Amino acid sequence: MKKLWIILLFFGSTAWSQDREITFPDVPGYQTLVCDLHQHTVFSDGSVWPDIRVQEAVLDGIDAISLTEHIEYQPHKADMPHPDRNRSFEVAKEWASSREKDLIIIHGTKITRSMPPGHGNAIFIQAVNKIIVYDPIEAYREANKQGAFVFWNHPDWPAQKPDGIAELTDMHKQLIEEGLLHGIEVVNDVTYSDEALTIAQENNIAIIGTSDIHGLVDWAFDIPGGGHRPVTLVFAKERTEEAIKEALFAKRTVAWFKNNLIGNETELVALLNSCLTAEGATYQENTSVAVAKITNKSDATMVLLNESDYTLHQNTHLVEVPPHDSVEIQVKTIENKESFELTFKVLNATISPGTHPDISLTFKTE
Repeated sequence: MKKLWIILLFFGSTAWSQDREITFPDVPGYQTLVCDLHQHTVFSDGSVWPDIRVQEAVLDGIDAISLTEHIEYQPHKADMPHPDRNRSFEVAKEWASSREKDLIIIHGTKITRSMPPGHGNAIFIQAVNKIIVYDPIEAYREANKQGAFVFWNHPDWPAQKPDGIAELTDMHKQLIEEGLLHGIEVVNDVTYSDEALTIAQENNIAIIGTSDIHGLVDWAFDIPGGGHRPVTLVFAKERTEEAIKEALFAKRTVAWFKNNLIGNETELVALLNSCLTAEGATYQENTSVAVAKITNKSDATMVLLNESDYTLHQNTHLVEVPPHDSVEIQVKTIENKESFELTFKVLNATISPGTHPDISLTFKTE
């Protein structure tokens, strides 16, 4: 009996680790890379050693992570003094390399200040210790001298914004005008901000989504129960650190959060068109009711609102397509056609506050 339990546990854990991988299809011209660019360990205010972050990322099918430890806030310093603030990155990099883990680990840090400017992440940096300066503007300038991509963390955080409303201060406007701030977290941990999305789009900076994980990913996002960590989907020319950096500066990103996709229309529609495909249709005998098949190649349960001239026979106007699966819908085309087009509004996708994109699927009939 004991051996049977061991076998069941082994196969159960294997299936779990496969099912939890975050998977979205590539888009024309780019690879879709899954990135979590805001994480913490015991080297600042997190609860785990850096190798745990690596192992979690491998289980989740993440392509790239950054351990962005607080520079200024060091609550474990009495137990774990470490004057070299690059150490978290080095430990993660060494651990992954020694075990041949195919994970891109991007050197990053967190510039932790009161509002304004609040908290900001600088990634693709060279030397954290040089960013330890008193003046926040100078800290951002130093990070940029090192070639960093810098983004504003949780701009809606009630500890710094009691009303939960993200808004630009004069200091943020200065950072953007000087080219020192390149993105903003529209999604952080368990929160989403319409106002942050508006800031990103009005100021032409990148849309970012992160876990900001401090404890265990599985506990924070109920991964065993079917949840997923928030991430940024980055559309890169290749799977390299350099290509990710280029894509972030080019703002080719979509945030993935609680089964919702948030991004600019160009990138988000391209992703949706890669996720959803029309697999053809067949008319039922002696009728003009066509059975049409839609396939979903993504991790998202796609929630579609029919906006076509055609009505559906077995559904209301709402159609849900499960992740990595297909559904068949019956379409009343009035007369038999060689092909027909259905237009759907994707309700779990957002291109601006309260606005969802449309996609069209063309079905060829047999």
